[in-house]
Amino acid sequence: MSAMCLTRWVPRLASVVAAATLLAALPASAMAQDGVSAVWVPKHLQFIYQGFTTHYSCDGLQDEVRAMLSKLGAKDLKVREVPCSSGPGVPSPFPGVTVDMRVLVPASSAEASKVKNPGPPVRALWKEVVLMPENASYNEQGKCELIEQFKETFLPLFTTRNVKYGSTCIPHQITLGTHLSAEVLMPTATPKP
Repeated sequence: MSAMCLTRWVPRLASVVAAATLLAALPASAMAQDGVSAVWVPKHLQFIYQGFTTHYSCDGLQDEVRAMLSKLGAKDLKVREVPCSSGPGVPSPFPGVTVDMRVLVPASSAEASKVKNPGPPVRALWKEVVLMPENASYNEQGKCELIEQFKETFLPLFTTRNVKYGSTCIPHQITLGTHLSAEVLMPTATPKP
């Protein structure tokens, strides 16, 4: 290779390497820009499930609600069944739970400013959480009424964006098509439930 050709080739190679380095760094820098300073705030709620298609025992509802709240990143999560008219494992006409937990909100939000001693801010990122996928099985679709009520009651307690929801629930029937997912503000380190 001649010296003339080499002098043209080296700068081009340097440009290609610089461009590749910049492109490789873009996802990391985009993630860093998407990071949020957040604080944990307490939430308390009592929930009574009312369904026609699928019935839950009090402890069964407790397990379902705990699993979904954990998936959304709730911290210090306590889910207790309310006084139940049925025994363990026996479907109840109106099972209920009481929930105490902490959820992340942006440190700059009005909600964060109202909390006494919220603790030090933590670094948080947006993470997509799927509570019921669009291609959920026929058996999973039996939870459509619970998903509807969970979306209305619990999801607003979390910091979310890009909520994707559709419901095809018909009382006393199981139909395909109900789905729920959202991007949720989650800590960069996994909290203890």
